[in-house]
Amino acid sequence: MVSRFIVFPVLLALTALPASASDLVDSYTARLSRDDHFNTSGVRLRSAAAIIRQDRANFHKFGQIDREDTFDSVFGSVSNRSKLEKMLDNGSTSESARRAIVNGTPLIKINIYRNSVDVLVIE
Repeated sequence: MVSRFIVFPVLLALTALPASASDLVDSYTARLSRDDHFNTSGVRLRSAAAIIRQDRANFHKFGQIDREDTFDSVFGSVSNRSKLEKMLDNGSTSESARRAIVNGTPLIKINIYRNSVDVLVIE
């Protein structure tokens, strides 16, 4: 009998979560190193989405893994990496985070949802 009084409030609280929180697909961290700021032709990348996409290509395709990079289950395929810019636009990333990505080598955390990604600069 007591367990019903405990379980119901917990279930109610879980259903009250925002849709994006319940749709979390995966998350990972990545150090966006100097190599992630250039494409395979050596051209400097100028957008946060392009740099994050290159980081995932370096990780999954080329095996260029920075010490702080962790695995993700989504961006291993070229087709999913190609959706990254739209997913970034649909998510929440501050302008200061975008500037830090384009102009530096920050450590970031990416939360991946079905149709969006949120980017947080850790350091």
